[in-house]
Amino acid sequence: MVNFEAQPVSPVFGAEITGMDLAVGIDDATFEALEEAFHAHGVLFFRGQSLLSADAQVGLARRLGPLHQHPAAPMDDADSAVFVIHAHRDSPVANGNGWHTDVSCDEEPPLATMLQIHQLPQGGGGDTLFADMEAAYRALPPEWRSQLKSLTARHESEHVYRGRYADRGVDDTDAIYPAAEHPVVRTHPDTGRPSIYVNRSFTTAIVGMEPDQSDELLNWLFNHVERPEFQIRFTWQQNDVALWDNRRLQHFAIWDYWPDERKGHRVSGRGTKPFFDPDAPEPPEPTIRLSIGALAARPGGS
Repeated sequence: MVNFEAQPVSPVFGAEITGMDLAVGIDDATFEALEEAFHAHGVLFFRGQSLLSADAQVGLARRLGPLHQHPAAPMDDADSAVFVIHAHRDSPVANGNGWHTDVSCDEEPPLATMLQIHQLPQGGGGDTLFADMEAAYRALPPEWRSQLKSLTARHESEHVYRGRYADRGVDDTDAIYPAAEHPVVRTHPDTGRPSIYVNRSFTTAIVGMEPDQSDELLNWLFNHVERPEFQIRFTWQQNDVALWDNRRLQHFAIWDYWPDERKGHRVSGRGTKPFFDPDAPEPPEPTIRLSIGALAARPGGS
């Protein structure tokens, strides 16, 4: 077993892993300890890594379970599970440039995502923001949590994916892009902890609400979950690896480096359909306190 250390990067979530070279591989005992840290912290950052081959990265991701196939993105020819993250001068978009949970429009969205950045912008930039939806849920008053737990939201992808990868040779003329309905509050299948599960990129409506009411509530939730109190910011170094839990977190890849170039490999593990367990215990008192003004304007709130 490798005796690694998990050093928290904030009081809320996230940890930096030291003492481990992922390219060497992970034995069962080390993986068990690493998975425990993953569930505790939500996102793990591995500094000072060697360049992972596609096979090695896929092999690591498979330790978490079956792999997820992206519904729109072009995949690496060497392995259909490897999504090449690449933004440069001629890119019309940069992957992840907006708050989202990876592919939440799928019936079974990704469990986790592992990204290694191989090429960084020469002038700096290209950081990634992460936001903890468990902390966002805990910060709400109990009566507001109760209201949200009864709601379901629509997640769609047509508006995100149609034509998005045309510059990389994808002809999606006949493609049918996924849509799904998921609970607004989901229960983590491994930890039992609740989190808010809506995001600005894919969530389009609250099921059963009038459009104006739905838009008002969603906009309030988007603003709430994107508050800086729930965030950390990761500054990449070459060949760093990040492993994050899509059942708990959102992220935002900052495109502040144009016309510079940023490139890496992403592999995701397939998750299960999000659910809400009404018998799961409520979380303890929040460690983050929001001002009355930050919460009082919730649509439908008192």
